Amino acid sequence: MEIKTINADMLAKMFLAGAQNIESKKEYINELNVFPVPDGDTGTNMSMTIMSAAKEVRALDNPGMKELSKAISGGSLRGARGNSGVILSQLLRGFTKSIQDETEIDAAGIAAACIRAKETAYKAVMKPKEGTILTVARGIAEKAEELAFETDDLAEIFPKILDHAQEVLNQTPEMLPVLKEAGVVDSGGQGLLEVLRGAYDAFLGKEIDYSSIEPSAAPSASAVRKAPMEETDIKFGYCTEFIILTGREFSEQEEQDFKAYLESIGDSIVCVADDEVVKVHVHTNDPGLAIQKALTYGQLTRMKIDNMREEHHERVIQEAEKLAAQEKVKKQEKKERKKTGFIAVSIGEGMNEIFREIGVDYIIEGGQTMNPSTDDMLQAIDEVNADTIFILPNNKNIVLAANQARDLTRDKDIIVIPTRTVPQGITAVISFSPEEDVDTNEQMMLEAIQTVKTGQVTYAVRDTRIGEKEIHEGDIMGIGDEGILSVGSSISETSKELLEKLVTEDSELISIYYGEDISEEEAERFVSEVEEAYPDLDVDAHRGGQPIYYYVMSVE
Repeated sequence: MEIKTINADMLAKMFLAGAQNIESKKEYINELNVFPVPDGDTGTNMSMTIMSAAKEVRALDNPGMKELSKAISGGSLRGARGNSGVILSQLLRGFTKSIQDETEIDAAGIAAACIRAKETAYKAVMKPKEGTILTVARGIAEKAEELAFETDDLAEIFPKILDHAQEVLNQTPEMLPVLKEAGVVDSGGQGLLEVLRGAYDAFLGKEIDYSSIEPSAAPSASAVRKAPMEETDIKFGYCTEFIILTGREFSEQEEQDFKAYLESIGDSIVCVADDEVVKVHVHTNDPGLAIQKALTYGQLTRMKIDNMREEHHERVIQEAEKLAAQEKVKKQEKKERKKTGFIAVSIGEGMNEIFREIGVDYIIEGGQTMNPSTDDMLQAIDEVNADTIFILPNNKNIVLAANQARDLTRDKDIIVIPTRTVPQGITAVISFSPEEDVDTNEQMMLEAIQTVKTGQVTYAVRDTRIGEKEIHEGDIMGIGDEGILSVGSSISETSKELLEKLVTEDSELISIYYGEDISEEEAERFVSEVEEAYPDLDVDAHRGGQPIYYYVMSVE
């Protein structure tokens, strides 16, 4: 059956189905991240971006094309997170700009909208790189234009566009060597394909469950962070982890029996056997039972037991205290408008405090584990009463969202300093001089961040190979500005190896920020070793309190 046009009602269904599909596939897309770090978040960013718009669409009652276009464009622009989310929002913006004045869209209209979507997205990126979501978008636009000259039947056009998008996506590893090394396609391109697949399902009339898309404006990340945590009834109180060294192959029957036993004493079971090594994770009220049973199979190592009830209770208190402090600040009268203000994205309470001490007016918590949205940036801009506001994204994946917030602001002069790490952000603020004008300060900050080399230490979430480095799940990785510089099994040794790659004969200062998983004693020991290794350099240490990254270090 030929279908030559789609109306606003069908487009709304297709858009919502696309949003629903990427929401369901976001974890798969996250796993396509080239670096095997625990905060690979392309799928999450793209899903949250499109869901922000989907909730606005669901709130509309029988919209026309103009109302629908406005909801899709505005919702995705404000909800955009991370580079992939911002690019997706720009694709949607360009597409809807092209069709907003139509009542129905035909093959030529689809092609024109795809071309405008591609052009809008390419313009939003300062240095477009092929082998990414942009390449897939370009392939879609070119195929849509080609097919529009061959047929006016959308039922014939749409599956061919999907097939071509898959072909282009499959070619991305040939365009970006880093994708080929990691054995993955581009995650952003995969996300865009999932949106199209969901939209095509709706076009075919398949039953789509839209229940997860509430018909209301999505809360921003800042609103989520400011909501107080509630006490919950934790059924099993101890998070228990260990590795069994069996000294022999762990049979499939033994693995099944052990899992069954763990299920009888707890939940959240993970039991993975790899030849003579068995990795175990269980939430239980009696860790001793799990350990005793495990000892019947072999020796134990890397044992870790955390009291989840105690940790949760402490977090509840901390969140309540933080919320109370925030409310107290809000009740104070706004200060007089000043010439210059600062907004910084930060990733831990210790780093937050450093930013406050050096004069940052507003801190957006997030960064590595939750990229702030454009709307989070706009709220921060609204809170800072200044003529000119410098934004420090402190993460390369947040720069585009900051730029988008800048472009949407009319009553203040917004300058985005493209800091890629927190140490760069700290250096940028310190280099600011109140005596100089805005342009001079911008140039001074841009020059200052170029002198900062950053290293971050975390763990691998999957096996992979990057360059000459063979990486296994659970390995410790030292990541520099341009990639993975060290891999090992020891946090301390891998961190020191990373520093060796960062320090040169011109280096003067090493700054070390230790994370929430590093104790003060561990940090002091590590800092002492660094001071001993580099006696001619100043070594400055702080509690960063950041999640996921054991150490964030900078060398200047």
